Amino acid sequence: MLLAGLFAGALFLGLLVGDWVYFIRLTPDAIRYGCRVASHPDEWAGATVESVRHRFSPDGVLMLPHGVAWWYPDLSQIAIRPQYRLFSRRFRTAWPVKGLIHLSPQDQSLGTHCVKRIPWSSALITVIWFAVVLLGSLTFVVQYALEGGFTTLGGAFLGIGIIGLAGMVALFGIVTVTLSYRLEDSRLTQVYDELRTAMTLPNAS
Repeated sequence: MLLAGLFAGALFLGLLVGDWVYFIRLTPDAIRYGCRVASHPDEWAGATVESVRHRFSPDGVLMLPHGVAWWYPDLSQIAIRPQYRLFSRRFRTAWPVKGLIHLSPQDQSLGTHCVKRIPWSSALITVIWFAVVLLGSLTFVVQYALEGGFTTLGGAFLGIGIIGLAGMVALFGIVTVTLSYRLEDSRLTQVYDELRTAMTLPNAS
């Protein structure tokens, strides 16, 4: 049993690391990988597909102050993500965000639609964690009530206390996920704004 548990733990860790490694790649086969969480429509005034093309290197890469952008001319799309340095001092959460920008030429501007994604493992672990907390709490309340736990004043207080504790755990999880996502989303937004500035400079033609 111990060996099986160790093997399962190693397999889970390997899948988690593999999911994150594939998620942060910006290759054509990986840019759409991840759980879609949000989208952001925008418009780049004065920019064209041709001006965008000239801003990137021959390999289609543009290094930004806080991230990297990758241009896919055949798809008219740009993938962006913050920089992930191995020994970075910046705090990293379990909900990193990357973006895929779809370009659509218009009369005097370039329409954009940025789709934001997080790793599948982050989304699944979050859902599983909340499901365990909520279902576990609900199961306890039902069993406790069936066993007559709420028939006495002391038992009722105990049950209410445990329900309150479960609620605090769930609330802590919600706050953690919300703040972490907002932090990672702000980092991606910073990279997007840097890219937008580079694409809309007066000499970007």
